[in-house]
Amino acid sequence: MIRALVFVAWLAPAAALAQQSGPPPMMHGGPMTMGGDTAHARAAAAPNEIGQSAFAAIQEIVAILEADPDTDWSKVDIDALRQHLVDMNAVTLDARVASAAVDGGMRFDVTGDGSAPDSIRRMVFAHAATMNGVDGWTFEAAPIEGGASLTVHAPPKDAAKLEGLGFFGILTVGMHHRMHHLMLARGQNPHP
Repeated sequence: MIRALVFVAWLAPAAALAQQSGPPPMMHGGPMTMGGDTAHARAAAAPNEIGQSAFAAIQEIVAILEADPDTDWSKVDIDALRQHLVDMNAVTLDARVASAAVDGGMRFDVTGDGSAPDSIRRMVFAHAATMNGVDGWTFEAAPIEGGASLTVHAPPKDAAKLEGLGFFGILTVGMHHRMHHLMLARGQNPHP
């Protein structure tokens, strides 16, 4: 009796799903089926995770461009966006940072090996240009052997925040990143 009740309880959701109308989930342009249009296949949700964040960022931008009827495809430069994402990856994962307190702020000497120094310079100079003067913070970038230095001065009320953020946290400050990626893909210069 208990087995019969468990079996019926197990079948009820499947039966309800089998009665739903509409096509099965789509995968790469075709219906997703597993040995036919079964209730199990219809109940399977399409994955949300792309599997690689740079690919997902590019896919998101391409979808925005495709949805915008004013996109000038002759200016679109997805390769520039990809290079920026390569730079972000290199700096985030491969850079070494030496931090030192300076009067009213912090200096970060950011270095790396291989192709990382070029990525570091592009990221540091771009972020300094974009964020300099925002909320009273100043950013000064300079090239150094193996990378770049970034000196950040913050108002006294933000001194602890600056120290707590450190170099990598500072790179995330400002909600310009998404628009920055879209501008790069549109072939525009996002840096003043």
